[in-house]
Amino acid sequence: MTVTVAIYLFDNMEVLDFAGPFEVFTTASRVLLRMKPESSAPFAVVTVARRAGLVQARAGLKVYADHTFESCPPCDLLLIPGGVIDNEINDSQVISWIQERAAAADITASVCTGAFLLAGAGLLNNKSATTHWEDVADFRSRFPKVSVCENVRWVDEGKIVSSAGIAAGIDMSLHLVARIAGNALASATAKQMDVPYKNET
Repeated sequence: MTVTVAIYLFDNMEVLDFAGPFEVFTTASRVLLRMKPESSAPFAVVTVARRAGLVQARAGLKVYADHTFESCPPCDLLLIPGGVIDNEINDSQVISWIQERAAAADITASVCTGAFLLAGAGLLNNKSATTHWEDVADFRSRFPKVSVCENVRWVDEGKIVSSAGIAAGIDMSLHLVARIAGNALASATAKQMDVPYKNET
């Protein structure tokens, strides 16, 4: 079965927050198909933005999303990157879309300050989560119903998974590859990407 991963893109998102997971899941599919050509790709990755057109990430990188909110296909794994999230967390359409998609997805994950958007959508109430070390105090203050974990790379709450800052999204994504498609594929993916891999927080 192919797992559809939808990555939300927005202005001022952190580049590696979305590009790191994108690379992990697409590399995992490439690696598996090379090892087992008769298999189906384990992951299909799509990107989605609120509206059509260019999205400008932090530092000026411009990207086009595959879909808008309206055209995005059903997804099994919804991934919310971080960055400058002030506009997103105050946008009721964004929060509603995250709530609706998370309700239908098997897993919803965040990278870095993307956890603020999950918390703003009420998805982290009475759960443990993490975010970028620099934002922990603010996160704890704004969302007292969330148990904030420090000094970890990710927190897996089953249906909800959050990761610490920026590059930690790669570690979390490898963990999700292991969880969904097996540790052997996650290890092979990390080797292909030339990144360290230990399937623990």
